[in-house]
Amino acid sequence: MDFGLSEEQEMIVETVRAFVETEIYPHENEVERTGIVPPELGREIQRKCIDLGFYACNFPEEVGGAGLDHVTFTLVERELGRGSLGLTVFFGRPCGILMACEGEQRERYLLPAVRGEKIDALAITEPDAGSDMRGMKCAARRDGGDFVLNGTKHFISHADVADFVIIFAATGEEETPKGIKKKITAFLVDRGTPGFQILKGYDSVSHRGYHNSTLSFEDCRIPARQVLGEVHRGFDIANQWLYGTRLTVAATCVGRARRVFDLALPYAAERKQFGKPIGANQGVSFKLADMITEIDAADWLTLAAAWQVDAGRPADRQIASAKLYASEMLARVTDEAIQIFGGMGLMDDLPLARFWRDARVERIWDGTSEIQRHIISRDLLRPLGA
Repeated sequence: MDFGLSEEQEMIVETVRAFVETEIYPHENEVERTGIVPPELGREIQRKCIDLGFYACNFPEEVGGAGLDHVTFTLVERELGRGSLGLTVFFGRPCGILMACEGEQRERYLLPAVRGEKIDALAITEPDAGSDMRGMKCAARRDGGDFVLNGTKHFISHADVADFVIIFAATGEEETPKGIKKKITAFLVDRGTPGFQILKGYDSVSHRGYHNSTLSFEDCRIPARQVLGEVHRGFDIANQWLYGTRLTVAATCVGRARRVFDLALPYAAERKQFGKPIGANQGVSFKLADMITEIDAADWLTLAAAWQVDAGRPADRQIASAKLYASEMLARVTDEAIQIFGGMGLMDDLPLARFWRDARVERIWDGTSEIQRHIISRDLLRPLGA
């Protein structure tokens, strides 16, 4: 078993970490204060990423991406996790589901997204359909050569800066062993399409500057040529491509936890109380021991899941385990770091309170912790007939 990184991977890690430290860190406090990323700043980060050759690095070379394997791309996401999500979103990792584009869709959506000419957003969640994707009420009915879409999506990340959205809508029903379920179809919908509005979403305590939006569709007419994949097969597309987002969450949680630890460790060594460093007390030193053990465990669990994908092996359970453990680990690590800093940990002078707030959403989006436990337990019990 070789746990070392290749020379190329080491170089990629160093390059992305340097990018985050020089291009992201200096703007974080202002974004945190205002909740806004100025458009010109977003474009500047995007341009520098393109110049660096990392834009759309999660896409294969034949469509213009860097063609990174899953392990290496996970390392990239881990380093990006150290920075503010409102800023690192412009580093540019279009949704992998765009690889399902065919024909003219490649020229209109896939290739412009890979080149950084268009930004995509993924629209699945609804007010009454979060974890239960097949319970969505947003529906599209066939009308000649078009589909007419009606309904609402919410919690749609960075739709405010997107040029088009990948939306999933119900297009029928089918009988299953568990009862009647919705048939789901994916569509590509351009900003500005009549009947489609991108509205301000909710104000969140997590990831300020990384906005969520509400999408409204009212008799929005979509040509059939903008169906992504096959009609009624959107659920299959989602299952095929969305595992990558859970690996991303796990990796970014690891990166953020390491940044938190890098603040707590020297503070514990330097801060003195009762005439000695607080790290000399087991009450603090044992916290540090637990923190780094959990961070390392989450790191290896995440990289092992990515390796499973690269090896072509089934990895649903491993990915779910990585997402579950890393997201819950981040909550514990940020909380313990604040405890080490004491009252200062909650002050705006330090970023710890931000990391603490940001950590909370990681256990919810891209599949709640409960959903991950369901995936893991189902994988364990199904072979036994349970």
